[in-house]
Amino acid sequence: MLSLPPSARIYICHQAVDMRKSFDGLAAASSQLLAQSPDSGHFFVFLNARRTLIKILNWDGDGYTIWSKRLEQGQFNLPKAVGDRLLLDLRDLHAMLDGVKPGAYYKRFSKKM
Repeated sequence: MLSLPPSARIYICHQAVDMRKSFDGLAAASSQLLAQSPDSGHFFVFLNARRTLIKILNWDGDGYTIWSKRLEQGQFNLPKAVGDRLLLDLRDLHAMLDGVKPGAYYKRFSKKM
């Protein structure tokens, strides 16, 4: 499970990215495709065309870190709330990484007594 500082934002790239890219290639993609500075301390999420591989790039102050996950079956499902937005919230990122399908969100409620 990822824990993020409260000031960090999570940007998602809607275009498929060549997953052979590493630190410098993903940093260039974050500035070109997302129009964001890769060394801002924010998190940048990239998916391949089949959505079976995800990479998350982050600048932690003295260098880049990459978090990667590859699925053996299925694919990563983008939350419905994302649409064309570039920003994700932490809940949507965790749901996507855990394999929750977008239609499976239910609003929680409690009975008022």
